[in-house]
Amino acid sequence: MSLDSLHDLYVSELKDLYNAENQLLKALPRMAKAATAPELKAAFTEHLGVTRNQVERLDQIFAELGVSPKGKKCKAMEGLVEEGKELLGEDGNPSVLDAALIAAAQRVEHYEMAGYGCVRTFANLLGYEDAAALLQETLDEEGEADKRLTELAETVINAEAEDADDERVGAAPRPKPKRVPAKK
Repeated sequence: MSLDSLHDLYVSELKDLYNAENQLLKALPRMAKAATAPELKAAFTEHLGVTRNQVERLDQIFAELGVSPKGKKCKAMEGLVEEGKELLGEDGNPSVLDAALIAAAQRVEHYEMAGYGCVRTFANLLGYEDAAALLQETLDEEGEADKRLTELAETVINAEAEDADDERVGAAPRPKPKRVPAKK
């Protein structure tokens, strides 16, 4: 596809996101299965349903444009999903692996937020107000997913992973880092 106009770029980026979301539809069930914390399993399972709705919104946008959503492979998402797959094969403390799953999932969310922010801006500039509203809805959902993952990490998962450090049999005690107050 030749990128001769902002419209061309908009369609290209939408196709990229469409493929990315479809890759996630396959990855999220594996991540939910691999998670051991019930809250994390629930977050991944819930986001699977949200992702299905996001694909439907993209289908709606493509239908309004009269363009097929197919034809582009999102290599960035492919790489992010592949990194996540590598985690699924790792051995280790379940809490530490859950923390790693959150880190991988948040990289995905941040990638998606960047992509949806761009196409929403393009839609606004091109006068596609309905599409811009749909894209904003998805952008808001991605932000909420990221916040939920952060909350899980900060309140449950990372603390359990840190406790795993203290439980290592025969391991030398790990020195606690000094807490440096944040600059104001």
